[in-house]
This record gives sequence, C-alpha cells and structure tokens, in this order.
Amino acid sequence: MKPRRDQRLIALFITIGSVGILGGLLALWPAPQPVPATSSAPVSVADGRDAPNQHAREARAAEVEARFAQAITMLHARQFDYAVKALHRVLELSPRLVEAHVNMGYALLGLNDYKGAHDFFQSATALRPEQVNAYYGMAVALEGLGDMEGALGAMRTFVHLTTADDPFLPKARAALWEWQEGRAAEPTAAAAGATTTPGGEGAPQ
Repeated sequence: MKPRRDQRLIALFITIGSVGILGGLLALWPAPQPVPATSSAPVSVADGRDAPNQHAREARAAEVEARFAQAITMLHARQFDYAVKALHRVLELSPRLVEAHVNMGYALLGLNDYKGAHDFFQSATALRPEQVNAYYGMAVALEGLGDMEGALGAMRTFVHLTTADDPFLPKARAALWEWQEGRAAEPTAAAAGATTTPGGEGAPQ
C-alpha cells in the first residue's frame, strides 16, 4: 500500500521545521553556538505515469526540502546572498512556510537590510504568532531601523515565549538591559545639552 500523500507532506514540513528553528538565529552571530546535526528524511517521488498530480506535488515537495537545506547551509556559512536566492525559490513553491520567512529575515539581517528583514519576521509571526525566533530577529531588525521602543517590545515577547534553556535567552536579556539603560540615559543627555552655556562646547553654531 502506498503511503498517503498528506502523510508525506506532513513529514516533509516537520523535517523542515526541525532544521529551520535555529538556522537563522545561529548564522547571525560571529561566534555561533554549535548546531546539532539534523537528518533529512528522503522524499520519494511517485511514477508520473501512475499519478501525474501526485508526482508533481511530490517533486515540488522534494525541491522545497532541497532548497531549504541549501539555504540553511548558506546561512551557517554566512553566504547570505545565496541563502536569499534559495529561500526565494522555497517561498515561490511554498509561500506559507513559516520557517522560510524566518530564515529569509535572518539572511537579510546578514545583508544589513533591516527593513526587508523586519517585513519577513512580521509575516512569519502573522502566519504563526508563537514563532519564537521571529521575535528575536524582529527586535534586532527594529534596533537597526532605530525603533528602540519596537525593539524592546519584540525582545520582551521573545523572552516571554522562549524556554529557560534557550541559548539565546542570555543575549536577549543583555540586549534588553542595554537598550533600557540607553533609553534611561536619553533624558539626562538631553537635559545636559539644554543647560550648556551658549557659545560653549556643544552649543549650536
């Protein structure tokens, strides 16, 4: 008896999810944590003469899996341009694959495209509100865009949703502390500037 088509697709997306959950996060940092090896289940392709529609679906699923794995490899190698190209193809074939949106966000962060990265993290959370690593990336993107209020909110969401053993939790807490301290210092700096003696250091020319 042939396996049911739905079971094949479910198995594929479970595999993709297990690969992608840390892929973009760990590629972002200069000294990333080691990444556990994840095996990919092979995708069998039906004989097109017997079931042409099923053959097309399974061929597409196989390409999604291959391109996604390629993108993760490129992210870890910090080859962000190539990761973006691979993920564009994944999203053409499977536009609602949340892990592809997340990893596209991290690839764009690697290219310092903060607006593009933010848009993909936002679309990931729209598709799956509990996608934890998307909030971390969103916070980094918002910081890059200068939106510190938004960055704080996104990072707090990450801290709230993630688990205690998440390797990025200490980084998130450190970022929150740094950003909050920076905001607290802003009124003091502004007040110091306002009381500067005209013509003195820092005065408008």
